[in-house]
Amino acid sequence: MITLSRIFLIPVFVALYYFQPAYSDTSTFTWINFYLTGSFAFISITDYLDGYLARKLNMTSQLGAFLDPVADKLIVSVALIMLVDFYPSDTHWYITIAALIIIFREILVSALREWMGTIGHRSSVNVSYIGKVKTFVQIFAILFLLYQQPFFGLPSFEIGVVLLMAATFLTLWSGLIYLKEGVKTFDN
Repeated sequence: MITLSRIFLIPVFVALYYFQPAYSDTSTFTWINFYLTGSFAFISITDYLDGYLARKLNMTSQLGAFLDPVADKLIVSVALIMLVDFYPSDTHWYITIAALIIIFREILVSALREWMGTIGHRSSVNVSYIGKVKTFVQIFAILFLLYQQPFFGLPSFEIGVVLLMAATFLTLWSGLIYLKEGVKTFDN
């Protein structure tokens, strides 16, 4: 139920994004920015809560195991696409490149997991520690880039960009780990 609620909250997140008063004026903070960032934070927190409760209450299911990474990939991909829309690629090309790398990796790893499941090696591509760190860094990068305003005097945009570059590096690293495991099962 928590995973499904995360998926159903994505349109709310997108709607809030488009209610921002002016794309070109990041100097004006509005409550929409706060709600937009808050909705992404809420969806991200429920991701952690979902996994914690499933393990704690021993309520794991095959459907939940399937939907959880789908929900993660959907919200991160949607947020990255929104950020690419918000920050023009002629001046912020690095955000576009990072988003492309991250989304490409997510699709590739999902396809690899699907294929590994069909040949009975699904456990070879379980979520790694580096993959969890990658997700954590991605979430904070997106939060800072969405917020747009100084955060307790700290520059949100600059922090978000640094975290996004770190997330991109971790994305490539974890993707290579998954590919290495997948290649071991390839036949001639």
